[in-house]
Amino acid sequence: MEVIEKAPAKINLGLDIAGKRSDGYHELSMIMVSVDLNDYVILKSLDTDEIIMTSDNHKMPLNEKNDVYKAASLIKEKYGITTGLDISLQKSIPICAGLGGGSSDAAATIRGLNKLWNLNMGREDMIEIGFQIGSDVPYCLEAGCSLITGKGEIVERLETSLSSWVVLVKPHFGISTRTVFPEIDPETISRVDIEALKRALLAKDYEGMIAQMGNSLEDVTIKRKPFIQKIKDRMLKCGADVALMTGSGPTVFALCPTEKRADRVVNSMKGFCKEVYKVRILQG
Repeated sequence: MEVIEKAPAKINLGLDIAGKRSDGYHELSMIMVSVDLNDYVILKSLDTDEIIMTSDNHKMPLNEKNDVYKAASLIKEKYGITTGLDISLQKSIPICAGLGGGSSDAAATIRGLNKLWNLNMGREDMIEIGFQIGSDVPYCLEAGCSLITGKGEIVERLETSLSSWVVLVKPHFGISTRTVFPEIDPETISRVDIEALKRALLAKDYEGMIAQMGNSLEDVTIKRKPFIQKIKDRMLKCGADVALMTGSGPTVFALCPTEKRADRVVNSMKGFCKEVYKVRILQG
């Protein structure tokens, strides 16, 4: 038996750091949506009790340093699975880009193994495993448009009909999320009104949504990598309605109401950065 799971990238329409918790984690408030740039996780059972992983991206670790491998190991241990697993990871989402590729791959693995091994895991069971891997994994289990709060484990689905074209621009460097959070000063970091953004989204108020979008982590990442600001400025100059860093960066996304406008942004950015993608926001 073979199970194939799609793992879509995500972008942050809004990301706010409300402060630091007593347990050392940051209090997050984010609204994320999925876009149709996808990895694929292909899972097959093995007779031998081992995990064998391959990928078409030579930069991917193929051991416990990979979130896919980690998810499989956690599930095997928790449910006492003695059959082995063959994992093939097909990558399209850039690595260390703020697009949630690793988290989405891990979530796809959890969903896929639930089917492959007939585990009958419920939503909370999968979230519990996912959060052990990363704070974005609980969201990625269902994807779509959601409000994420707490440490990332509280996911509230939002029913919206946002259908913008999205242009993604990934500069030549990557950013590790783990290196960004220690530099956050909750007292001075810029804030984003996530509740106002949520209201605009639910009211299908596109202009209101654009006005409320923001990312608190831009303060840290752009200070470290000023080139990100140059990408934002160029996208806006080319006609994007908004240009914003996603996650901890360095990828910047632009929202455009028409494909023609998106094409104009793409054509302008192709000579500026090698990795440029034109995608849509996924519905449902």
